[in-house]
Amino acid sequence: MDLPATAVDDTRHCLERAVIGLNQSPLANAVQVKEQVHFAVSEADDAAGVLQDFGGELEELLARDAQERDTTLLVIPRGFADFLDFHDLTARAERLLRRQGLEGVVQLASFHPRFVFAGEGDSDITNNTNRAPYPTLHLLREASMDRAVAAFPDAAAIYETNMDTLRRLGQAGWDALGVGASK
Repeated sequence: MDLPATAVDDTRHCLERAVIGLNQSPLANAVQVKEQVHFAVSEADDAAGVLQDFGGELEELLARDAQERDTTLLVIPRGFADFLDFHDLTARAERLLRRQGLEGVVQLASFHPRFVFAGEGDSDITNNTNRAPYPTLHLLREASMDRAVAAFPDAAAIYETNMDTLRRLGQAGWDALGVGASK
């Protein structure tokens, strides 16, 4: 199995079936249809290597016009199976954004196959709003997020709506989407 290619395929499938298919993000469908989503894979299994790849993808995102590349999903299929290790990596990536003066320019979102909301059990269906087949750092242009939020009548309700959607779908419905990592 070609792990980098499989990781991209699995992540794309999750984006299309879960995020877009369940209307979990007001921005995702438009950028996917316009082919403005860039999928990248870090083959590193340590924080230093992933952060180096993150920095490279950040530079590439900013070097391109938003019409060409609006957002980047950096998939990390090696290492970081532990959610707390990934959480630490995410904090370090956020510090990198701040050090480069990119707060308000690029927003970082993170997704992990074992994400659990504080106070929730591992099996709570709503955890899937922040899960992905592999640990993933998502770089989003703030200007694009601002436009998407402005176009959505009640952007603050997205979070609750997503959780309600997953509760209605249930575990069997989620499992039927087939959005996990390939075995």
